[in-house]
Amino acid sequence: MDRTQKELVVSELDQIFTVSGIVVVTHYTGLTVAEMSDLRLRMRTVGGAVRVAKNKLVKIALEGKECQSLDKLFSGQTALIYSEDQVAAAKIAVEFSKENQKLVILGGSMGATALDTAGVVQVSKMPSREEAIGSIAGILSAPASNIAGVLTSPAENIASILSTIEDKKAA
Repeated sequence: MDRTQKELVVSELDQIFTVSGIVVVTHYTGLTVAEMSDLRLRMRTVGGAVRVAKNKLVKIALEGKECQSLDKLFSGQTALIYSEDQVAAAKIAVEFSKENQKLVILGGSMGATALDTAGVVQVSKMPSREEAIGSIAGILSAPASNIAGVLTSPAENIASILSTIEDKKAA
């Protein structure tokens, strides 16, 4: 890799640390190409990605960043799992590491906040952006359905009373 290629990689990594909502650092020693492809596919479906780069280049990209404390995690075969959604990458990483013991979560960062392995697991338990939006939409639509129920119940009660009176007259 020549100097210009290294500079491109460093700028790409710089962009990852700047723009991503969460970055999870993992060891992937022993993962097959098929397993790594599966992980990449899962990340693509949630709008994230997996990036493998030389540790030295990652440490250069981390210089001056709020999450510079991550540099101690970069030794051995490391991969970055990241997404714009602050929960998606953590969910996929934790789920995949449970299925495949070869992927080991070392830590990560959410902006300036450094996360250890337990922190990444806790973030993975939070609702994703889509789940949160769905919950909010459900909460907002509940009063409207309650109002509709209240408005239709008197008519249903009157119909029920009239039906009962009719049945008594017929008997």
